[in-house]
Amino acid sequence: MLVGVPKEIKNHEYRVGLTPASVRELIVNGHDVVVEHNAGFAIGFPDEMYQAVGATILDTAPEVFAKADMIVKVKEPQPVECEMLREGQILYTYLHLAPDPVQTQGLIKSGAIAIAYETVTDGFGGLPLLAPMSEVAGRMSIQAGAHALEMSQGGRGMLLGGVPGVAPAKVAIIGGGVVGTNAARMAVGMGADVTVIDRSIRRMQQLDDIFKGQVKTIFSTQDSVEEHVLASDLVVGAVLIPGAAAPKLVSRDMIAKMMRGAVLVDVAIDQGGCFATSKATTHQDPTYVVDNVVHYCVANMPGGVARTSTLALNNATLGYALAIANKGWRQALADDAHLLAGLNVCKGNITYEAVAKDQNLAFVPPQEAIGGA
Repeated sequence: MLVGVPKEIKNHEYRVGLTPASVRELIVNGHDVVVEHNAGFAIGFPDEMYQAVGATILDTAPEVFAKADMIVKVKEPQPVECEMLREGQILYTYLHLAPDPVQTQGLIKSGAIAIAYETVTDGFGGLPLLAPMSEVAGRMSIQAGAHALEMSQGGRGMLLGGVPGVAPAKVAIIGGGVVGTNAARMAVGMGADVTVIDRSIRRMQQLDDIFKGQVKTIFSTQDSVEEHVLASDLVVGAVLIPGAAAPKLVSRDMIAKMMRGAVLVDVAIDQGGCFATSKATTHQDPTYVVDNVVHYCVANMPGGVARTSTLALNNATLGYALAIANKGWRQALADDAHLLAGLNVCKGNITYEAVAKDQNLAFVPPQEAIGGA
C-alpha cells in the first residue's frame, strides 16, 4: 500500500501523522510512504530523516493526496483537504464529526473510507487512540488555566498553589476520565484545592485511591455542578460521550454568576464543548471573555506541545496503521471489532451511530457498510 503523510494546515498545528520511526515500520512491512515537504520539520523531523528510512518527499499536499492509497493525519481534514480525497481512499486521523456537519458532508461527498482515532475502542472499555492526546490535553488544561488566571490575561490574579498563609486556587474538574485524571494530577502537583465531579461511583472510588485524599470527589448533579462552578477559580470541562456532541453541563446563567476573572478551560471543545458559552479558539488567539469569565477553548490543545504529542500519538496509532496497510481496510476492519468502531464514514455512508443521530443523518451499521463496499 502507498501511504501518504501531508503537512497539517490547521492554525498552529505542528504535529505529524507519522514519525520517521513509524515510516520505517511501514516500509519494513513492504509498503511505500510519501511525505509532504517539511511535514515534520517544526518538531525536529526534517525531510532528511524521512528519506533516510526510505520515504519519498513530495512538494505539495495535492501530490500526496493524489498518489496515496491511505492518508495518515492528525487533525480532521479541512475543507480544502476533503476536496482532495477520492472515492475508496482511506483517511486515518482524528475526525470529531458530531459537531462538524461541514466536514461530515465533505467526507460523504468524497466517497472515502474515514477511520477516526477517537472512536477506536479496546477490550477494557477505553479509547486507546484518544487516550494519549487526552493525557496531554488534561495536563495542559491546568498549565493553560494557571496562565489565564494571571491578571495580564484577564484572570483573577490567583496563583494556583497559593503561598504560605494564602489559600490556593480552587479547581473544579467536570469529568473524571483520562482528561480529568491528568488534569487533577497536574493541579494537585501545583498545590491547588482540587475537586473532581463525575457520575460514576466506581470512577470516584478509583480517583480516591489514586490521589489518597488529595482530591475531593463529588457526584454530578445540577446542584453540585452549579455549587462548585460558582465557588471555583478554574473550571476544567473534561466530559466525553464517545463520538457524540458533548453535553452542555454549565449553563449561561451559571457562567454569569461566576467570580470575576474566573477561568473556564473546555477540553471537550473538539466535540462542541461542554460550557454554554464555548466556541473554538486557536493557539494564536486562545482566550476570550464572556460575563467577565475567561474562556480557553483551543480545539487542538496538544498541538501546543507537538513533539511530545506526536510521539505519544504514534505509539498508539502505528499498530492499526500497519494492520490497515498489511490487510487492506476491509479485512482489517472485519478482523478487529475495536478498529471497526473507528469507521465513521464509508463510501458516502455514515457508519457511526452517534454522529448520524447528532446530525439527523441516515445510519448504516459498519458491518453492513464494509460488506457492501
